Amino acid sequence: MQFAPNTTLPAPSPDSIDELEEAYEIKLPPSFVRYLNTGNGGTPVENSFPQGGELRMIEFFLPLLDDPAEDERGWSDINVVITELDERLIDDEDAIGIPIIPFAALFGGDFVCLDFRANPEQPQVAVWDHELSEELQPHLEVIAPDFDTFLRQLRA
Repeated sequence: MQFAPNTTLPAPSPDSIDELEEAYEIKLPPSFVRYLNTGNGGTPVENSFPQGGELRMIEFFLPLLDDPAEDERGWSDINVVITELDERLIDDEDAIGIPIIPFAALFGGDFVCLDFRANPEQPQVAVWDHELSEELQPHLEVIAPDFDTFLRQLRA
């Protein structure tokens, strides 16, 4: 995947990846970890994908930062975004962890997410709609069966 010049950040430390997985009780797909190590927070050159007969555009991928408080893009860190969306990303208040992990910002406040609910071993990729999501009622539309397929759908 190619990224617009000067948009990627340094790769997160292995500890940051481990902490994210432990905190939300998920295991990131290997291809997603590869993306984090090569294009963390970048804006993809091929940044549009089909959803419901229309093309959606990615503004940027969310970074995973070792210390969001020390980075000017800390507001867009995956963990920070999860904290802001909080109970709008879960559908069971008794669940442990968070099964929906946003990883790309879309125009208008929506996010592309890894959705671990159907298969914790291979998350689907879905668009989380901020207008239709409520507390304990996330609204997601699956757009790809996995992260690799999602990447193949991206167009300029």
